[in-house]
Order: sequence, then C-alpha cells, then structure tokens
Amino acid sequence: MAMAIRCLRHLPSLLYRSSFAMIRGLPQAPAGCPALPLDGCRQCVHQMLLTRQLATKKAKGKGQTQARVNISAALVEDIINLEETSEDMQAVVEALKEDFSRNLSVRTSPGVLDHIVVVTKDGNFPLNQLGQISQKSPQLLIVNMTNFPESTAAATKAIRESGMNLNPEVDGTIIRVPIPKVTREHRESLAKLAKQSTNKSKEALRKVRSKSINQVKKFKNKVSEDTIWLLEKQIQQMADSAAAEMDKLLAAKTKELLG
Repeated sequence: MAMAIRCLRHLPSLLYRSSFAMIRGLPQAPAGCPALPLDGCRQCVHQMLLTRQLATKKAKGKGQTQARVNISAALVEDIINLEETSEDMQAVVEALKEDFSRNLSVRTSPGVLDHIVVVTKDGNFPLNQLGQISQKSPQLLIVNMTNFPESTAAATKAIRESGMNLNPEVDGTIIRVPIPKVTREHRESLAKLAKQSTNKSKEALRKVRSKSINQVKKFKNKVSEDTIWLLEKQIQQMADSAAAEMDKLLAAKTKELLG
C-alpha cells in the first residue's frame, strides 16, 4: 500500500496538467514509483483524477446536485478503512431501527420497558437487567424484582418518569404496570420520543464522522491536499446518506404512531 501513497504524492501536479495531456493519455509513472506504467500508478492516478474532475465541478445553477466522490477503499486503506467507517455508520442506523421496533410501538410487549434506565446506588442499569419483565395480559405488564428487591422503589420511579404515561403499582417485589388505552396524546408522546431517539442517533453518527475525518487528517503531511479533500468529502457523503436513512425511518415511524 506504500506504493499507492507514493502515487498519491504526485497527484497535485497531475491534476494541473492540461486537458491536452488527458486527451493523449495518462502520464507515465512518476520517477521512483515502482508501479508498472499500465497496471499500477497510472490506474491509481486515473481513478483519482477522474474523481477529482467530477467532484470539483460545482453545480452552476441553484438546485443542481454536485457529483459524488467515489474512492476505492483499497486505494486508501493505509490512510483509513472506509469499509469500517461505513459499517460503523450503518451500525448506528441499525440501532435506531431496533429502538423503534422494540420500544416505540402502540402495541404492547414486554420489550417496551427494556430501555428504561433505573438509577441505583450501584449505578445505572436497564430495567430488564434488574427485573424479569412479562406480559400478563394485553393491558398489564409485570416486573418481578425478586433478584434485586432493594431496587424495587428505584425501578418503580424510573417507570413512572419514563415519559410513557405509565402508572406502576407495587406489591412487595412485584411491579404491576397497567397499559393505558392508546390515546392521541400517547401517540404524540411516542412520536416525540422517536424524534429524540433520532437526534441522539445523529449525534452518534457525527462522532463516527469526526473520528474518521480526524484519522484522515493525520496523513496531511504524507499525502496530497487533494487526497485529504477527497476522503473528507467521501466520509461526509457517507454520513449524509446515513442521516437521510434515519430521516426516512423517523418519517415512517411517525406515520405509524400518529396514524
């Protein structure tokens, strides 16, 4: 991969060659580049050059979409693992899907209480780690706190303050949670929770993007400015795509909740 980086160092001078040079063909491998002219450096430069041409053609009129950057992950693997970045971003999207499916539904299920965080003297824990949650009927959930009886009061408080319009009843170490009839107000409350979850996921997405861009910037003294620019643009495109997917998930969930 060191070969690819050496090729990238020559990118600025190649970018500023005249269109005449492009018409006649790509330049031969720069001095010192070990790549074979037709199989190594020229192919790397060809891909990067065409990408740069497309990316720098700004949309002249309002409303026109700029061309996308598409860099081969293998070409820059010594700088950053773009596939890993993509996987990390997609993991954030999948976590949001899971949250919507398990915790934000008008249908009653034991999983609706799983995400509630209980504050205890030993730390903060999800409710399902402290109690056994079961469904006795469509309108009643049971939380058995036998394993952690000292946390019963804290669990009851967490359920009551969850924002889900629940009013738990305590009987020893058993917490009964009547499920209220689904009202318009309850649906709107769930829709607000969906919006909050989406915002939190977007914040997690921004952290992945920032981490990746910071990784790229570590190589600013080793590769050309154009290479850094292209990578940053591609990472931003990946983040924008993930954020757009989140917006679609939120729109679909809001429609489902509000009817």
